[in-house]
Amino acid sequence: MKVFVYDLEKCNGCHNCQIVCKDEHVDNEWLPYAMPQPDTGQFWSKVEEEVCGRVPHVRVNYLPVQCNHCDDAPCMKGNPAVKKRDDGLVIIDPVESKGERGIVDACPYGHIYWNEELEIPQKCTGCAHLLDDGWEVPRCVDACCTGALRFGEEADFADELKDAVVLGEEFGTAPRVYYLNKPERFVAATVVDVYADEVVEGATAMLQRAADEEVVSTGETDEFGDIWFEDVRPDVYRLWLKKDGYLDQAVDVDLTQKDCSIPELQFFKQPVKA
Repeated sequence: MKVFVYDLEKCNGCHNCQIVCKDEHVDNEWLPYAMPQPDTGQFWSKVEEEVCGRVPHVRVNYLPVQCNHCDDAPCMKGNPAVKKRDDGLVIIDPVESKGERGIVDACPYGHIYWNEELEIPQKCTGCAHLLDDGWEVPRCVDACCTGALRFGEEADFADELKDAVVLGEEFGTAPRVYYLNKPERFVAATVVDVYADEVVEGATAMLQRAADEEVVSTGETDEFGDIWFEDVRPDVYRLWLKKDGYLDQAVDVDLTQKDCSIPELQFFKQPVKA
């Protein structure tokens, strides 16, 4: 059984996979696997971009998505027009599926599109027409210049897949598209002494989980007053700052929904005793 494997650490957002999918399927008919993909409105292969944080602490994550070719695909249930091949690819027969809009609604990921003109559901075919013609990989994989996207026998990826994740695992569809190195959250701050009108270098920073006060990471602010904590799991934390001559500072940060950036974290000097 074949699988798709994305290494998100290698994806640079070039969109080659998205472009060649259009090149292969727009205005091209590949029966019995697919009718032509429309010029607009459908992305059988798509690279989603997520801008995380805010200036000056910004990171862009790229997430390529497509049909998950699930082992327990909801689109197949009660729909004989949708079939799973021996190699694991899920194919919607473009002739048998005419008028079957319920196939689109069955996909919990939103990866099946409705072609208004042809009145058929459409999605990624894994370039089954090319594989059956002797190609080793689909066009999207062939066009990936960084090696972020691979395709092959699941057994050949066995060691790597131990650390892989799938999207929408809660749907229980057993997806066959795996992701490696999916980024966790980050906390970033620029520490400033507002009265001195300068950044604070060399302050000790400590990130502590709020629920049990466990210290998950420590570091020091750099010459720009910046501190970054990467690969932090979603949770609620407390960021502590300490430095001789300054009052200890604590800031609560919530990473349950998104990354946290604090462009100007004010740090106050200890009062001078009279």
